[in-house]
Amino acid sequence: MNTTYINWESLKNSLLGSLRLDHLHKSIYATDASVYRSLPIAVVFPKNTADLQTLVKFARLHNLSLIPRAAGTSLAGQCVGNGIVVDTSKHINKILHLDTNKKQIRVQPGVVLDELNAYLKPHNLFFSPNTSTANRCTIGGMFGNNSSGTTSIKYGVTRDKIIASKVVLADATKVGFSWISNEEWQTKINLNTHEGSIYRTFAEMKSNAELLNAIQENYPNPAIHRRNTGYALDEVLLFEENGININKLLAGSEGTLCFTTEVTLALDDLPPEHNHIIAAQFTSVEDALDAVQVAMKHDLFTCELMDKTILDCTKNQLYYKQHRFFIEADPKAILFLELKSNTKEDLNFQVEKLLKDLSLNSKAYATPILSGSDIDKAFELRKAGLGLLGNINSDKKAVACIEDTAVALEDLSNYIAEFTNIMKAFGQDAVYYAHAGAGELHLRPILNLKNDTDVLHFQQISEEVAKLVKKYNGSLSGEHGDGKVRSSFIKMMLGETCYSALEEVKNTFDPQGIFNPNKILKPLPIDQDLRYEVGRSEPKISTQLQFKDEGGILRAAEKCNGSGDCRKSHLAGGGMCPSYHVTKNEKDTTRARANALREFLTHGKKENNFNHKALKETFDLCVGCKACKNECPSNVDVTAFKTEFLHQYNQANPVSIRNWFFANIDQVNRFMKPFYGIYNYLISNTTGKRLLDKFWGIPYYRSLPKLASNSLFQLINRGKVNLKPNQKPIKNVFLFIDEFTNFYDVEIGKAAIQVLVKLNYEVKIIQHKSSGRALLSKGFLTRAKKIANQNINLFKTEISKQTPLLGIEPSAILSFKDEYIRLAEDTETAQKIAKHTFLIEEFLANEISLGNINKEQFTNQTNTLKVHVHCHQKALSSTLPTFQLLNFPENYDVKLIPSGCCGMAGSFGYEKEHYKISQDMANLQLLPAVLKVSKETIIVANGHSCRHQIKDATNRHPLHPIEVVCKALA
Repeated sequence: MNTTYINWESLKNSLLGSLRLDHLHKSIYATDASVYRSLPIAVVFPKNTADLQTLVKFARLHNLSLIPRAAGTSLAGQCVGNGIVVDTSKHINKILHLDTNKKQIRVQPGVVLDELNAYLKPHNLFFSPNTSTANRCTIGGMFGNNSSGTTSIKYGVTRDKIIASKVVLADATKVGFSWISNEEWQTKINLNTHEGSIYRTFAEMKSNAELLNAIQENYPNPAIHRRNTGYALDEVLLFEENGININKLLAGSEGTLCFTTEVTLALDDLPPEHNHIIAAQFTSVEDALDAVQVAMKHDLFTCELMDKTILDCTKNQLYYKQHRFFIEADPKAILFLELKSNTKEDLNFQVEKLLKDLSLNSKAYATPILSGSDIDKAFELRKAGLGLLGNINSDKKAVACIEDTAVALEDLSNYIAEFTNIMKAFGQDAVYYAHAGAGELHLRPILNLKNDTDVLHFQQISEEVAKLVKKYNGSLSGEHGDGKVRSSFIKMMLGETCYSALEEVKNTFDPQGIFNPNKILKPLPIDQDLRYEVGRSEPKISTQLQFKDEGGILRAAEKCNGSGDCRKSHLAGGGMCPSYHVTKNEKDTTRARANALREFLTHGKKENNFNHKALKETFDLCVGCKACKNECPSNVDVTAFKTEFLHQYNQANPVSIRNWFFANIDQVNRFMKPFYGIYNYLISNTTGKRLLDKFWGIPYYRSLPKLASNSLFQLINRGKVNLKPNQKPIKNVFLFIDEFTNFYDVEIGKAAIQVLVKLNYEVKIIQHKSSGRALLSKGFLTRAKKIANQNINLFKTEISKQTPLLGIEPSAILSFKDEYIRLAEDTETAQKIAKHTFLIEEFLANEISLGNINKEQFTNQTNTLKVHVHCHQKALSSTLPTFQLLNFPENYDVKLIPSGCCGMAGSFGYEKEHYKISQDMANLQLLPAVLKVSKETIIVANGHSCRHQIKDATNRHPLHPIEVVCKALA
């Protein structure tokens, strides 16, 4: 495509939204959740319908294509291509009108499903297609894909819920589609417009007996409610006698026919109040599938399957392993069978009936009943299936190519048996999961698409399975769409007559072929534009941080499969990804950072491929919260990527004075300690703050922490702090005195020691190095590595199960459990120390559970506490110990603030260019929660920077949890 003479400036000036032509944006929009990669020529963020019309005119003028995209979670490659990617999710995302009487709502395509349902909940309504990507998928994407979700066996699919739509056609005209009668249809036929030509085409097809017969013979079995193969001609021509609804065909058309600007949706009443899940467990997938027909005789809302491959992915995954509580022994497959009712009595009756049926007529060896929050945990485990598959530390991946086939329920068991034989012929143990009750399983071969043999198998397996689906009159695409991966087989599936009709539909809607070409029709070869170059020579990349388990930093980045969990909003819970939560820019997601790193390390032409300003831009707003390490199902660790990137970038570029200052704050503090009075005055008086703002970019309205008159180490070394209890200690503990506690939060350090001693623990202190946290955050890895290895060597013979290492500041002590392991020369010792390293709250909560601490040691006074927990604790440990410890005093009422990152994030919030983002992050949840509580409520935060952010923004003085415990001691 020759883009030399395209007048991009004219397009930019014509748009209310924004146009991006830089390589970074092209790179991060080059992939979705599929196996494909195709660099677009531009990315546009339209603001309204007029912008979409402008884009259509521009594309026609320059013979370009337009690729509609929202969350970009498509598994078939629908939203990648070499045209202009049009991301409607950023601006065209309004809820327009709710009609509770009609149970209908009108929305723009960028509205996120979970946010829509949160809006509808007070009205006792919801939009029922319940996809696993509900916390980030948009209504426009659901319409384009005809999404289904776990509850389709009860409520149907998106196609069933479309009342009306407004679209922009290929001539840039705006049109509305809804059901019209045959009489109205006749009127439309007479229109001398693009809309009229569309209705004339369908009228001619309706009168074509040969075509109607071909549709009946070749289209998927109508009993399969998940049918997305090609355009839904059966829906508009066969199943409606009295009129036509073009929306039935637009649903599942993948943006190949027009731009959607509004959709009116049919809503359902919220499901019954009470529910249980029976997690039926089996020793084989075959046994589980045989049980599906037994289970489906009951009034199920959900019938979902997970196999051992996915279950095993959760065993060592930081976040999801805690969701495995209901699993008994080592099942090869689990069926999640959900029942609901408006009364507990009826629900229990239904459960007993189903359990009895399973006992008599299936081979389920365990059938635990889940209720309440346990159901959410089980569903979260099931929903994570796609992302968890990316956790395979190998070039072999579970490849999405045949994962969307659907057959009639009565054919499922036989179909899977034949499918398994196909897989065995290719030496494959496939992955089985998803919507068993709908006759659809997401089946995936494990292939290395960097290898030409496996690419050939990718083609061959896809073709053989397509033939098998055809044999059973199934749908090659149940809900994930045809896209790039299945379009090649549509002609075989539907036959020449139907395929010609599909071409006629496309030519009528889009005669110039500007809308998402090469999807559904005129497909490219299935192996063209694969994400990885086949047979490539792997780049040799030397890093300071170790990525041994992943096979190097490039393969660590390649673990991101594009499922887009990082695009969830702060309303969805969790911390990933703080910057995206406030900017809503794709470039600020975990996915974008992994994609950008992969792109430049793979295709960069520099000697140091980290040395790209585009990479600096995408990592700039990463706050190092580590939420992705915990919450990303593939454990994509962007904090580690950023740390390594900064180190490599620093090698090729000068380091600013401010970055040196923050990175070496421990050294600065040691140097300035004798002059603490002068230093504190300089950083806090008006002139000093203005100079810092002007020359160093530390905002005037931000206060820097002041140095204590005596460091904690000084007080300990002078014998000013008692380290031994009055009686024989329960055990000895080593306390790590981090650089923040040592120089700034001395009183917190003293409180920690006082608590330990009063509770009868002897505190051991050795003259260790700083944690190196500030060095890590700025990429000064050479020094950080030296410090890490020195600390590991110092504690090597000291730390054990009997003598654990405790820390006060989460970001510092948890370095032992994270970065130190990646930096250590002696990895085995680093891992041993990490195993016995704890936050002080973790240690004390555990001692309470062992009975070594009792309630009589604490006050019985009443207190109310609101607690914000540090990001690193949430990611690498748990909030539970802090909650349990603070709840231990008899009359303490403790509530955790459901907040993500506080926004300060070490030095991030002290940097002028990041100040507003920092405040925006805090204002999402943390600051509103603090501001609305009474002055008597104690605000608690265990992070040094978190406390500083709260103090600066609210003038409240938060306490560290250990200070609360110290005050609570009787």
